[in-house]
Amino acid sequence: MSILVNKHTKILVQGITGVQASFHVQRALAMGTNIVSGVSPQRGGTKYFGVPVFNTVKEAITATKAEASVLFVPAMAVKSAVQEAVESGLKLAVTIAAGVPVRDMLEIKAMLKGSATTLIGPNTPGIITPKEACLGIFPENIHQPGNIGLVSRSSTLTYEATLEIDKAGFGQSTVIGLGDDMIIGTDFVDILKRFHEDDKTKTIVLIGKLGGMYEEIGAEFYAGLLHKKPVIAYIAGTTMPFDYKMGYAGDIITHGKITAERKRQAMRQAGMTVVENLSQISECLKTLK
Repeated sequence: MSILVNKHTKILVQGITGVQASFHVQRALAMGTNIVSGVSPQRGGTKYFGVPVFNTVKEAITATKAEASVLFVPAMAVKSAVQEAVESGLKLAVTIAAGVPVRDMLEIKAMLKGSATTLIGPNTPGIITPKEACLGIFPENIHQPGNIGLVSRSSTLTYEATLEIDKAGFGQSTVIGLGDDMIIGTDFVDILKRFHEDDKTKTIVLIGKLGGMYEEIGAEFYAGLLHKKPVIAYIAGTTMPFDYKMGYAGDIITHGKITAERKRQAMRQAGMTVVENLSQISECLKTLK
C-alpha cells in the first residue's frame, strides 16, 4: 500500500515539453511511473518520450483516463494549470514551482475547497512511492520501498530524512514534500490522516519548520486520535532569530512567539517523539524496530 500514488495511478504531466519537465519525466518513466499523457498547448497530437501530448487537461483525461497530474509550469501559470486540474476532476495535482503569488494561492485554495482534488505544493519536490511512482524532482536513487511514511515542509531536509530512514535499515511507503511556500495546498492533518489509514505505513517521520502553525494544527489532530501510529518529529530553525522578513503573518502578529520550541512542545504533548537533530531519526527508528 501507499498513499495518493502507486504503480497503477495514471499520471499526466502539465507542461511536459518544458526543459525541466523533459529531464524529470525521463527519470520518472525509467523508475516505472505510469505516465499516460502530457499537456502542452499547441503540441496536441504529438508524442514526447513516447507519451501522447494533448492541448488541454480535459482532452488528456478523456483519451487516457489520467487520475493525477504533476505541473511543470512557471509560478505565474500555476493558478490556471491548477484550475484546469480541479475543473477536470483530477484526484491529485502536484505543483513544483516556487514563488507562486500569494493572491493566486488564496484563489487556488478557494478552488480546492469542496473539490475532488488534493494539491501538493507549491515549491515542493513532490511525492514519491519508491519504485512505483514519482511526481516531482526527487533523487529517486535514495528512496527504497518500506513502511515508514515521510512528510516534510522542508524540501532539502526531506532528502536528509530519507537518508536517515535508509540508515536505520528501513524504506519509505510514501514521501511527500508539502512545500516551502507560505501558503500550501495540503497540510499535515490530511497527510497524517492518510498515513494512519494506510496498512503498510507503520511509523511516520514528520519534518516541520518555522513559519505558520501547520505543525501545531497537525499535533492537535494527532493528539485527538484514538489509535496512534508512532510519529518521529523534527523542527528545523531552532537557531533562527525572529525576523519580520520571514513574512509569515502568524509570526509577525505574535512577534515571533511561534518559535521552534513552541512547536516541539506541542508535538511532545500530542504524543510524538521529538528529536533535536536529524541524525537521531535513525536511532529512534532502530529503537522502534
